Amino acid sequence: MSFSSLPLSYCTNVHPGSTVDEIINGLTEHTSEVRRQLDAPMAAGLWLCRSVVSELLDDKAALERLAQSLWQHDLRCYTLNAFPYGDFHSERVKEQVYLPDWASSDRLNYTKHCARVLAELLPEGSEGSISTVPLGGRMNPTTPDFQAICFHNLILLAKWLKELHQSTGRLIRLAIEPEPLCEMSSIPEDAVPLFRSLFEMAEALGQLPSVQEHIGLCFDVCHQAVVFEDVTTSINQIVSSDIRINKVHITNAVELLNPSENKAGREALMSYVEPRYLHQTFAKMNDGSIVSRLDLTADDIFRNPSDSFLQADAWRVHFHVPVFADDLGPLRTTRPDLKAALQAILKLEYAPHLEVETYTWPVMPDEHTAVSSLSSQITRELASAYNLLRELC
Repeated sequence: MSFSSLPLSYCTNVHPGSTVDEIINGLTEHTSEVRRQLDAPMAAGLWLCRSVVSELLDDKAALERLAQSLWQHDLRCYTLNAFPYGDFHSERVKEQVYLPDWASSDRLNYTKHCARVLAELLPEGSEGSISTVPLGGRMNPTTPDFQAICFHNLILLAKWLKELHQSTGRLIRLAIEPEPLCEMSSIPEDAVPLFRSLFEMAEALGQLPSVQEHIGLCFDVCHQAVVFEDVTTSINQIVSSDIRINKVHITNAVELLNPSENKAGREALMSYVEPRYLHQTFAKMNDGSIVSRLDLTADDIFRNPSDSFLQADAWRVHFHVPVFADDLGPLRTTRPDLKAALQAILKLEYAPHLEVETYTWPVMPDEHTAVSSLSSQITRELASAYNLLRELC
């Protein structure tokens, strides 16, 4: 048993890109520089929004230019991030990132298009993966038959991916990515039961083998740490439920210990309040119960200390922070959970794709970004991840 032999991937959703030219410019200006500084094998986990995927499929020359750019910069591409459908770098993303959800034909068709592009970019002999939304966000409105429609669309995708494999020889798997306060949030409470229901529907339709082969999970360590899961137990539950982990995001979250009395920590946390992304915040109380708030706000941080949320033993915040950091001044990170998760992944009978996904550099507090360039920060992330993987082997 070992980690994937494929080069470590880093997700390019940190770079804006709404056209093919912008994607190629990002590879040239940023990703290639990271590859040069790292001086180690590296893959580009491309984020291709809907407009880019449509452009690539409508213009064969554009797809050839993208493939050529990857080759010129000695980059492989075996995984795509098809989570954000639209502009991931607009002034306000927040709950819109989960739209369209898996009850929408737009989500199904977009994911098929991503798979068609990936089939063209995959290195010979490699299997591909595509990460996607956790069905939808609970904060967004749904219909009573939401889950059934999602399952129907996922079964259609599995059947289509099987046909793609048969026609092209390229095996591509979907990786549904649980995220706090979404339809799939907790592994034991949400992901496992939902997959059981998906498998039951697939079996009734004669599609269970295709679904189990092509539909699995993306285990984002930050997300599962935020909800205070024991990540080792969660991974074991996934495996025992015959759910495949197709992709692992190597990520850390922010942790604030003893918030009611940790004024320095709360002041430091203020610098993580920002308007673009959703930063779900979970609190572990003295009795072991977990409570949550949808987004990190200044109001939560500086409420009167009698506020029950402040009386928690710890807060964890969905804000992706450097994987090399154990602490951030008076704040801590969930890096111990990252180590534990990777140790559990190492014991699997197969090797999920591994990707570093720290997309928050553009909104990171100044003290973490002022010293070096974006490419140097990403290089340090990848070097740290490689070192951690070597330590665990």
